[in-house]
Amino acid sequence: MAHHAHPQPKQRSWFARHKVLTGAGALVAVIAIGSAAAGGGDGDDKPTAASAGKGTDAGNATDKSADKNSDSVKKKADMSGSGTYQIGKDVKPGTYRSTGNKLGCYWERAKDSKGEMDSILANDNVVGPAYVTIADGDKLFKTRGCKGWNLVTDEKSGTPKSEVPGNGMYRVGVDIAPGTYKADGNKSGCYWERDKDALHGMDSIEANENITGSGIVTITPQDAYFKTNGCAAWKKTA
Repeated sequence: MAHHAHPQPKQRSWFARHKVLTGAGALVAVIAIGSAAAGGGDGDDKPTAASAGKGTDAGNATDKSADKNSDSVKKKADMSGSGTYQIGKDVKPGTYRSTGNKLGCYWERAKDSKGEMDSILANDNVVGPAYVTIADGDKLFKTRGCKGWNLVTDEKSGTPKSEVPGNGMYRVGVDIAPGTYKADGNKSGCYWERDKDALHGMDSIEANENITGSGIVTITPQDAYFKTNGCAAWKKTA
């Protein structure tokens, strides 16, 4: 009898799949891990207002240079990297970016202030640069141990790179150029995804994969973001 292959469902990294690392539970896990890794914190960003991986030496080697892309001039953050904010009152809806994050950065979009599992619309544990879109219908945005968040515009500016670290979320056409990329020497725990937006829902994912060893992915001009956790550096090959 012939056996027919079935398409594999979308995957998520362990952190991204489990809403368990949220609320009080998330803070315990994030604080414990963040303390051991010296945390992300707000650093010098003093404003007025679930996918992280260890990565490899190759991936981490260029973290600092990538975070400086389009951030050469420091500015006051629109929102602190630690706090709970009411949408429409403390912060306005839109897409926000945070860079230079170390292990221990956690954010959450919530539909109410009950603090329950069902309150969570989306969440993530972050290493490196991060983007998140706060929707008009969101009620709260929670962030812990991250660098400050800045509101970004729809306009694409800057020079996209052809090599990025293996930890972070990169805007296509701004932080990373479209093309085919390869990452070599990945250990267990490398995860990537191509996204159509920064809402971080399952519907946001266009394609994704968990990798051990070498990995290859083609980022199209139509993709909005490329997200990677625990991988070696990605280098453009075509």
